[in-house]
Amino acid sequence: MTSSDLPAYSKRRERLVGELAGARASGGNIGLAKSTSNLFRHRVQTGTKRIDVRPFHHVLCIDPSSRVAEVEGMTSYEELADETLKLSLLPTVVPQLKTITIGGAISGIGIESSSFKYGLVHETVEEMEILLGDGSTMVCSPTQKSDLFFGFPNSYGTLGYVLRLKVKLIPAKKYVKLTHTKFTETTKFFAQIEASCASARFDYIDGVVFSGREMYIITGEFTDDAPFVSNYTYMKMFYQSIRQRQVDYLTAKDYIWRWDTDWFWCSKHFYVQHAPVRLLATKWLLNSKTYQRIMRLSHKIMPDSNTESVIQDVDIPIEHTVEFLDFLLREIGVLPIWICPFRSYDPSVTYDLYALDPKKLYINFGFWDTVPSTQPEGHFNKKIEAKALALHGKKGLYSTAYFDEQTFWQIYNRPAYEVLKNKYDPSRCFKDLYEKTVKRL
Repeated sequence: MTSSDLPAYSKRRERLVGELAGARASGGNIGLAKSTSNLFRHRVQTGTKRIDVRPFHHVLCIDPSSRVAEVEGMTSYEELADETLKLSLLPTVVPQLKTITIGGAISGIGIESSSFKYGLVHETVEEMEILLGDGSTMVCSPTQKSDLFFGFPNSYGTLGYVLRLKVKLIPAKKYVKLTHTKFTETTKFFAQIEASCASARFDYIDGVVFSGREMYIITGEFTDDAPFVSNYTYMKMFYQSIRQRQVDYLTAKDYIWRWDTDWFWCSKHFYVQHAPVRLLATKWLLNSKTYQRIMRLSHKIMPDSNTESVIQDVDIPIEHTVEFLDFLLREIGVLPIWICPFRSYDPSVTYDLYALDPKKLYINFGFWDTVPSTQPEGHFNKKIEAKALALHGKKGLYSTAYFDEQTFWQIYNRPAYEVLKNKYDPSRCFKDLYEKTVKRL
């Protein structure tokens, strides 16, 4: 798709502005009605009025020469990648799950295995058009309303909603060659990740920890040719292949969605890692969208059990990663653990609500499971939050958080947030960041 669909976008925007005005007139806070959500913090039911952003899922324009795509905020990465791959292009950073939307990955924090080269998702954006609480829309970029542009990531819809944006693309070849390198010592594992990130050789780097004595670095390189091509979209599981093959090849499309079929490895909770169940499920149901629907339904109908949900992504500076992994293995016990390195794309830029040291390499630890517990609510999650804070790390706010308000704002920059909130949402049409992410209102 290379032709612009901006007139149709303008009509959708006008309709939404009118809907927002009606919701504001009835009083109360405003939220979004949308088809999918990758949030793992279950909201408290309140009188929030919801405006319908589901129509904003179109790829408006792709410019192959400048390698920029103009898209609407509710466009899923699956929808965008389908269009860009027709032109042998891919978004610079493609988050792991097909259901993640571009607007969500920016207002939250999106990451993937190219982030060691290009940074987090919001660092791949050139321009955004944001719907504010008063019904106006504002275009922002590094040179236009730059305070909103650099303050928007990690705001989770509390400053406004992304309706349209421009994102950078990169050339993609037909295949990705994967190399799985095993380590049995955590110190050598993280040292090699750091060395690999310093190399210009690789296009993608991530890893998996299966135990304190079994860890793998996965490096990916684009290639035009492949001696064989593996497929992990049905009966075979990608995460198991890491231990079975030292070298593997996937199509570029299958590579970017390698984690979606089994929700990394969390599909075990739905029994589809058993061959008979997997066969009956068919490949069309093996995806993150199906698992999300089942999870949300079970949350509504299943009683509480003697377990605690530990669903977290935590970013730790490279020099503290050995200590953090030792802590996870010793005191939390969730395995496997996804490992994804990243660094700032432009060290001269600061994103106010998720500020990191621009000179450092960070490691994202992703761990998602339940653990047996007879402790008070949040016992293990609170330990993780405290350890991350002690090691100068940050945790993503897409999942349940337990910070007290003072600690929360020390981490997520209350002074900068209040300036932005007072300027762009002075009437408090949207909830504030603490209310939305910790209180779950």
